[in-house]
Amino acid sequence: CSPLGCNPLALTGRSKLQNERASLNQQIIRQMRMRAGAENLLRATSNNKVCDMVVLELSYINSNLQLLMEQLEGLNSSVEVYQNIQETSSIPLIPLGLKETKEMDFSVSFKDFILEHYSEDGSSFEEEIADLMDLRQACRTPSRNDAGIEILAKYFSHIPLLESRFFSATRQMGIFFTWYDSFTGVPVCQQNVSLEKASILFNIGALYTQIGTRCNRQTGAGLQDAITAFQKAAGVLHHLKETFTHTPSYDMSPSMLSMLIKMMLAQAQECLFEKIALSGIRNEFFSLLKMAHEAAKVGDTYDQVHQSMSQTPIKDNVPFFWSTMAQVKTHHYRSLAHYFLATALLDHQPMLSPGTPPPPSPPLLHLPVNSSSLLHLPTPSPGKAHLRRAVIGHEEGLRIHSLCRHLRKLDVLQAILQASHNRSLAKFNDNNREDEFTDYLEAPDIICESINQSIVFVKHQTSSVKVTDFFRRLGPLSVFSAKQRWTAPRTVRLRLEDRDLGFTLRGDPVPVQVTSLDPLCPAAVDGLKEGDYIVAVGDADCKWMVVSDVMRLLKDVDEDGIDIRVVSLMDSGLPMPTKSATYCGGISKTYSMICLAFDDDKSPKGRKVTKKGSFLSWGVKNHLKSSSTLSLPTADYSGTLPWNKPCPTFPSSSPYNDSALY
Repeated sequence: CSPLGCNPLALTGRSKLQNERASLNQQIIRQMRMRAGAENLLRATSNNKVCDMVVLELSYINSNLQLLMEQLEGLNSSVEVYQNIQETSSIPLIPLGLKETKEMDFSVSFKDFILEHYSEDGSSFEEEIADLMDLRQACRTPSRNDAGIEILAKYFSHIPLLESRFFSATRQMGIFFTWYDSFTGVPVCQQNVSLEKASILFNIGALYTQIGTRCNRQTGAGLQDAITAFQKAAGVLHHLKETFTHTPSYDMSPSMLSMLIKMMLAQAQECLFEKIALSGIRNEFFSLLKMAHEAAKVGDTYDQVHQSMSQTPIKDNVPFFWSTMAQVKTHHYRSLAHYFLATALLDHQPMLSPGTPPPPSPPLLHLPVNSSSLLHLPTPSPGKAHLRRAVIGHEEGLRIHSLCRHLRKLDVLQAILQASHNRSLAKFNDNNREDEFTDYLEAPDIICESINQSIVFVKHQTSSVKVTDFFRRLGPLSVFSAKQRWTAPRTVRLRLEDRDLGFTLRGDPVPVQVTSLDPLCPAAVDGLKEGDYIVAVGDADCKWMVVSDVMRLLKDVDEDGIDIRVVSLMDSGLPMPTKSATYCGGISKTYSMICLAFDDDKSPKGRKVTKKGSFLSWGVKNHLKSSSTLSLPTADYSGTLPWNKPCPTFPSSSPYNDSALY
């Protein structure tokens, strides 16, 4: 593996499956384009001969699509490739395959946007663009471990930064994101970057499932890792379902994600059962009751998964292998629950003798069925009735298993199902007596309970990954983003006049902004405007500099002065934001008008103000903090300044100051 993902040419079983998936996706999109063209021709022509030829061609195309879909289903059914190589006695688990995507080239679009929007040379950002493309390419082949999760989470954290830098609601970048449906191979192509974010999030959840299936389930640590991985997968998919509610790809639809979440929790519950049974099951009354509860819980969770898979339209997209596997596991674990309860009833008869109450059970543990009804049944009829249900359930699981050709390839699954059936049948035969006339008794269902229940991990890896903006050199994202429109940088010559530059600065947060500008000072005459942002002083880039840093550059200005580069916001009168429909803590966020008072009695030229530092608005309580000033007074110039009228202080009118917006 390379530092950024796995080698895409590595001939592992998992990489072969992904390569086959990519090839099938290309063939599917080719056939869909041919079908779309044939259907358009069929609607456009009135020639009967041409119509007959097109109908014949459509039949061939649909047949090819059906074959390709079956091959893709076969890839989704190849779960044995994802299992741990040491697994020889555990039922296989189902992983999710990664969504495939096309290789992207951001260089041309990003360079053009940087030149047009930010007025900077796009070729100077070639290294940053290359790093971004390498990171995205690595996300197509992540390693199946925590390093692979970190790669995907890192790119996911970069996407919002890219969206703010380059993707504007008023302009299309010309970048098309193409992702293929994980189940059907149908491509989805959009310019909306939300498709990219949702697909990466889906792949994070899918990679967690692959990590879970790879864990060694013959050890306690391996089982715990598998439980954690499946719970994290459920958490990521839940976050995807709650955050992206209108995804165009069906594998990320709310109904499909709900089913996948249930399947991940069911597999985590199955691993919990295996962890409890790992040290062995003692033939003790309460130990057997506990295992009956746990097995019934696993069977119930898989039954919910199967019911979800049977709903339309999920059943038309989920592989038949998956629904069959869920049905087989439902019968298998419910049969195990009946077997454990039957063993407890048959091998520990004194515990339930009439007139002798059973000893107190441990906390959260009681008979899996109604104990009073058991006491009134002839012994050993209750145990034998549960054994009968165990045998019938195992036989049904074997029958359903034989119906799916992909399941028949899993030798370990058939061996486990057959061994469980033989054990229940042998126990039933050992307790079969000819003088009993209670074979008509039907054993009740077993209560589904578990002391350790699988849960959704709400916090996922993406929330803890901190990244550095690739395009940090463009300036602070709060100001230099795709949403703002700026003038091209212009050069202004600064000269001292009586040790005064004619304006003050504010710059916390960065960048530094011109305020309290004297309209008669040389800088204003040269083109400096109130509210301009200083992006460079001489040859020094100061987009990320605070006021003190810029003052340090300007303090030694000589008589010839120094050149600065400034930019102006083109839309000074920004429209008021609309009311937000997002609720935080039950209180809707709204915006209030910004009221600014101006002195209309005096013209700007006649206005005289005392040189006084401008103020910054801090926090929601509007605490005012004085900014640093570029007036550099000495003992000889401490008298009356050119301006002698006090300057009124207002809250910042900048659209980037949060306190001025609420």
